[in-house]
Amino acid sequence: MLTSKQRAYLRGLANTKNAIFQIGKGGVTDEIVSQLRVALEKRELIKVTVLETAFMTPREACTIVCEKIGAEAVQCIGNKFVIYKESRDNKEIILPR
Repeated sequence: MLTSKQRAYLRGLANTKNAIFQIGKGGVTDEIVSQLRVALEKRELIKVTVLETAFMTPREACTIVCEKIGAEAVQCIGNKFVIYKESRDNKEIILPR
């Protein structure tokens, strides 16, 4: 569980990042989940866009993805959300205490 200070730190890091995934009308498929899992292992922090054609809100998509992957929701704003999961092999982000 992230503290508010850690969440604020991660939001600051995500501010300069571009979204690398899009969720469309197909929703959160197993393929997207597996790709997100691999990307989180490499990057630890990912921004995802939910397209207007999707049959879910960005908050719903974020909740589903976080449950399936075991990631932490950092931010959900507009049509984007940011998730974080600590990498086992590629630890780059040092969270404040």
